[in-house]
Amino acid sequence: MNNRNHNGISTELLVNASPTETRVALVEHGMLQEVHIERRSRRGLVGNIYRGKVTRVLPGMQAAFVDIGQERAAFLHASDIVPHTECVDDADAKQFRSQDISALVRQGQEIVVQVVKDPLGTKGARLTTDITLPSRYLVFMPGAAHVGVSQRVEAHGERDRLKTIVGQFVDSDGGFIIRTAADGASELELAHDAAYLRRVWKKVQERRQRAPTSKKQSVTLLYEEPSLPLRVVRDLVVCSLDRVQVDSPEAYEQLKEFVSEFMPEVSAGVELYRGKAPIFDLYDVENEIQRALQRKVELKSGGYLIIDQTEAMTTIDINTGAFVGHRNLEETIFNTNQEATQAIARQLRLRNLGGIIIIDFIDMISEEHKQRVLHGLELALAQDRVKTSISGLSQLGLVEMTRKRTRESLEHVLCGECPSCRGTGQLKTPETVCNEIFREILRVNRSYDVDEFVVYLAPQVENLLSGDEAASLAELEVFLGKRVRLKPEPLYHQDKFDVVMM
Repeated sequence: MNNRNHNGISTELLVNASPTETRVALVEHGMLQEVHIERRSRRGLVGNIYRGKVTRVLPGMQAAFVDIGQERAAFLHASDIVPHTECVDDADAKQFRSQDISALVRQGQEIVVQVVKDPLGTKGARLTTDITLPSRYLVFMPGAAHVGVSQRVEAHGERDRLKTIVGQFVDSDGGFIIRTAADGASELELAHDAAYLRRVWKKVQERRQRAPTSKKQSVTLLYEEPSLPLRVVRDLVVCSLDRVQVDSPEAYEQLKEFVSEFMPEVSAGVELYRGKAPIFDLYDVENEIQRALQRKVELKSGGYLIIDQTEAMTTIDINTGAFVGHRNLEETIFNTNQEATQAIARQLRLRNLGGIIIIDFIDMISEEHKQRVLHGLELALAQDRVKTSISGLSQLGLVEMTRKRTRESLEHVLCGECPSCRGTGQLKTPETVCNEIFREILRVNRSYDVDEFVVYLAPQVENLLSGDEAASLAELEVFLGKRVRLKPEPLYHQDKFDVVMM
């Protein structure tokens, strides 16, 4: 196993496994860069292959909903249906060229699909019929008769060598995409991968043939992606791992067996962690995860980022904060923005933020500074294994970018909606609640014959009504000619109250 990756950065994986949850942390140069979490009750679906059943066809959306045995039906768009996979029955080339969803699938039809996006929020999984099976060096494409090479393999001589070798493995069953990790791989290693992928595909086809065809059992899982630690090790194709530490003997044995068969060069670096402290206490990983759930990210200079996730997009705002610089304002702003590019790239990976991302850098006057900041952001994002795209500065001075989203963000995995604010991040102030209570008492008094009122309310609101707002409450009692009694309820949220007539 290499001591350093191509960028001179030491890289280590920490695997924390328990019966209910598995967490994998990618640490580069002593700093947490990515964290992956998988719970037994909510295993990720990306890469799984199903024989599903079309439940609805929506011509207006050029899409169909497919039952794959999950709580919500999965989504299949017409553009994700391809003919060479033989996943759609009785469809000829003309039907596929039309790209009319009604011509491609029909309600009640059985169809073989693969998950490309996990369910996100209220949306079901995203599907494709373009089946692919990945291994360490190759991706098998059933039905395709060509060879592709990852763009990250840049040397023309190496690209030609790899295409020549892998081209020998292509037949009527399918073709291959050569992954970045294959750079420098031997012919024997590539042949081993190709044979393994063909065995997997053969098993998928056999399961499809054996799958029951009754209406009650029309949904069948044909292929399931390996467990989280195995997937992460397999997919880390852009860096060489120095070490993999696992704190579970069972997970360690599974990983050791996997890398011995498919990634023998990694095998020597897989270790069973025997330390007394929890494994995620190494490199302060546990605390880094907690900090990744906060809106504010401190920069070393004294500046900071504010990160807000919404349904439509993620916004990132940069501020100079306590950083006052040493020369002039323009230099201070430029230096803060430059530092922010590194922090932003890391936070996108760490929080697994995807979709549309809007970055509000501090306004810069110099065109040279603007271009240097954009270039710095591009360089920082180059380390990201997930596809990103930057569209440059908008007329409002905002940087618009996208990052491919295939699984839920760290916040959505670890957090739920706050029962107090219901996801808004805002609570009514005690003063606001006091005035709402006054208005509710007046409304009830006009509608009903009441002797007195009892108000059940949160303790902090009761403190205000018994203190600074006591005079207002007394005036209300005089105006009504009726008593208002307060009953604090410790379990009430700040904005909850009940007015009871007596």
